[in-house]
Amino acid sequence: MLPEKPKEARVMTPEEKTRLLEVALSRPEWQVARCAAILALNTTMRGCELRGLQWKDDDLFERTLLVRRQSTKADAGAGLIPLNRDAVMALSELWNRAEALGSSEADHLVFPACENGRIDPARPMRNWRSAWRTLTRAAGLRGLRFHGLRHQAITELAESGQSNVTIMSVAGHVSREMLEHHSHIRPTAKRRVLKTLETPVQLPAVTEAPPATAARVN
Repeated sequence: MLPEKPKEARVMTPEEKTRLLEVALSRPEWQVARCAAILALNTTMRGCELRGLQWKDDDLFERTLLVRRQSTKADAGAGLIPLNRDAVMALSELWNRAEALGSSEADHLVFPACENGRIDPARPMRNWRSAWRTLTRAAGLRGLRFHGLRHQAITELAESGQSNVTIMSVAGHVSREMLEHHSHIRPTAKRRVLKTLETPVQLPAVTEAPPATAARVN
């Protein structure tokens, strides 16, 4: 039997992405989920990779982050990712939170576990599922998976014209097949690219749309 085709992740429009982040700012209990989302959207990191981050992996002065990739057939090892403005701001916010909670030592986790109101900086938090579910519902994005943010970031990198080598270096991919699986170029981006092929010569205006059943020219 053929393996089941993996379900394609949802890719947000620019308006949906902006709305998600704006709504996330409206409640303090969504802070951790919001910062995690910003990091995923700006580094291509998975949720499990974010939960494994320690403060010694983060260098805000050099604006870099050491990412320990999952040990799978497709991705392995560690990689150094440059941090853009949004990622630096999210990590700075989490750092201020960590200092207030007494969990800012080098070996402490960026996303520490919290049980019964007590922080355990040596153990990673399980997830931010509850906060993520209520946040996405409030933003009108019910069903948006957190892992989809990794797909979102890779798609946006692909649409911006970055080379496959660069994207794979950032995202941790080692094969073209994995890159194609994770990126979903949107029709608007395809239309924008194809528009560059238009001739500067003035063509006759089209008065009527061709019938839908018209044969294609080979």
